[in-house]
Amino acid sequence: MDPVLFIGRSNPELGGKLAAALGGEPGRCLIEEFADGEIRVEVKEDIAGREACLLQSTGAPTGRNVLELLLLADACRRRGARRITAVIPYFGYARQDRRVSGEEPIGARLMADLLATRCDRIVAVDLHNAAIEGFASVPLVHLSAVPLLVEAFRKYRTSENVLVAPDAGAVKLVQRYGEMLHLPVAYIEKVRKSDKEVSVQAIAGEVKDRAPVLVDDMISTGGTMVAAIEALTEAGARADFSIIASHCLLAGRAAAKLEKLPIRRIITTDSMPTRSPNGLPLESHPLARLLADALRDPVRP
Repeated sequence: MDPVLFIGRSNPELGGKLAAALGGEPGRCLIEEFADGEIRVEVKEDIAGREACLLQSTGAPTGRNVLELLLLADACRRRGARRITAVIPYFGYARQDRRVSGEEPIGARLMADLLATRCDRIVAVDLHNAAIEGFASVPLVHLSAVPLLVEAFRKYRTSENVLVAPDAGAVKLVQRYGEMLHLPVAYIEKVRKSDKEVSVQAIAGEVKDRAPVLVDDMISTGGTMVAAIEALTEAGARADFSIIASHCLLAGRAAAKLEKLPIRRIITTDSMPTRSPNGLPLESHPLARLLADALRDPVRP
């Protein structure tokens, strides 16, 4: 039997596209909130002996979306689902993948442990750190949107572009884009002062008179991108910037910060619902086909 897709409230537009890509209608369920804020979930579909796939990104409001996913999974299990697959296009808490001061939890590990209590499999897209796959005690299918985003950018590519990693964490990612787009790469060394503020220490690579393409796995507060663009401008780069990122969160005042900069385009996916604010050239490319192919693949665990 084909799996039944249930759509959480975090990303209903992507859910509708995924249902269409799978060639069916989403499963019937009720998700709402009681007057006191508790989440109420009811699975209306007969799913006994079938696989239930639950689409839910765990971005903001992260706590609500995570709990909603767990409640939906529990409801499916109690309705007799044979297997439960959590489809998480954007995996929240992925940046909390290690301890720095020794005083904090490892949020990514805790997320994986919580999901494993109710789900038999996890499907995620471009985790902040691929090592998170090792945190999960259930199979984790780690998909990449890089080929999709490469093709989206290819029509804009010129010989004057240079791909730039805005920090050390994006070095391997930018090298992958460089190989696929046949473009030179550069690297920025940054120091993070807070969750919203960063400073640039050095730039490695030739950026003078080139049109930079900043590559990262996500845009959150925009601080990293702002610092990178300012440093590249000072280094003589052209005022012609592009950004490629799998996840576009635009947390806080990120959109307002980026609107003031000479950004020609931001190419991203619909892993989280993002409305393009006035003045921000956002191109969102759907993940539905990538997710549908993974869910159909009989070879995957």
